[in-house]
Amino acid sequence: MAIPYRITGGGRQRALPLPPKGALLAAATTASVLSILCVLSFTDSLAYLGFQARSVDKRESSRRYLYWGGAVDCPGKHCGSCAGLGHQESSLRCALEEALFLDRIFVMPSRMCLNSVHNAKGILNQSNAASDKSGGWETGSCAMESLYDIDLISRTVPVVLDNPQSWYAIVSRSTKLGEGGDVAHAQGVSRQELKDNPLYSNAFLINRTASPLAWFMECKDRTKRSSVMLPYNFLPTMPARKLRDAANKMKEILGDYDAIHVRRGDLLKNRKDRFGVERSLHPHLDRDTRPEYIKKRIAKWIPRGHTLFIASNERTPGFFSPLSDRYKLAYSSNFSSILEPIIENNYQLFMVERLIMQGAKTFVKTMKEFDNDLSLCDDPKKNTKVWQEPVYTDD
Repeated sequence: MAIPYRITGGGRQRALPLPPKGALLAAATTASVLSILCVLSFTDSLAYLGFQARSVDKRESSRRYLYWGGAVDCPGKHCGSCAGLGHQESSLRCALEEALFLDRIFVMPSRMCLNSVHNAKGILNQSNAASDKSGGWETGSCAMESLYDIDLISRTVPVVLDNPQSWYAIVSRSTKLGEGGDVAHAQGVSRQELKDNPLYSNAFLINRTASPLAWFMECKDRTKRSSVMLPYNFLPTMPARKLRDAANKMKEILGDYDAIHVRRGDLLKNRKDRFGVERSLHPHLDRDTRPEYIKKRIAKWIPRGHTLFIASNERTPGFFSPLSDRYKLAYSSNFSSILEPIIENNYQLFMVERLIMQGAKTFVKTMKEFDNDLSLCDDPKKNTKVWQEPVYTDD
């Protein structure tokens, strides 16, 4: 929940008057409760900022926090919806970078929104892909701790989750009203000013209102390498322990293997122009991610007979079977005994698959993200907003 704009960083709350010396012991419990209530009146929504104490970094003793919102990209246009996992991770990474820069503890949303487009069930049991749309699949949102190892993240950037129980625990243990208890609201303020201006740097909590387009827009200068404090693969290497354990079991079974990521589904969206001609933002993608073209593309990188792990959002059963005359094919569905007991949504599944792909001897992406990547398709990944006729023949 967003913090209401009631208190600025310039003012201070007066400390609660101490009870008489003779009554201290008898009033200890009452004082603890009053402390919590006073903090909650200090700003209505602080009760929802779950500052769970973690003894992982000496900086936590300074008890300075950075809050961006109750959900990734919210406040903003995504309060009633959400982007896919990749976009939300970019936004989270941006916020974590700012916390690292400001030497503050980041207050992470305790739940992540699940985009329904990226959360269709059927991957683990492909034979039922057409009929099983949701079943027991988790929808709406999921606990952040079911996706990420918060303690592992905190070794680099101290993190707490925004749930009331952990916030109450910290208030009752160590918060003293009137001592660094201000909230500074920041909107349209640069990262450097947040660090240099005492109005913000001295505040107990910075309530940051990021770009309404998406949080990651605050990190537009990532092209300047000096501004990048966390690598692109930071969060992809931080899955919850149960997901890491599952991936390790699968990799042990796979042995020496290669991998390809074949993203189709949501990217194969065409539209007709005013003349009725089909247009696509990725004109070669449909062609290049079909088995006959995949086979030709990866032949120079992955030798015949190798085990090939395929991660894809393609729902058609047997779609990649033509590759079996050259490779030993493996899918997540082959490991249902490992995955089904722990996987509750497609975000978790992809995080496991991502670890598998990272561990492959040769990994071929759908489209390049970096210059040295191997890819199935040469179309640019970034949206060029240029709609072109799809190409299905050899260039």
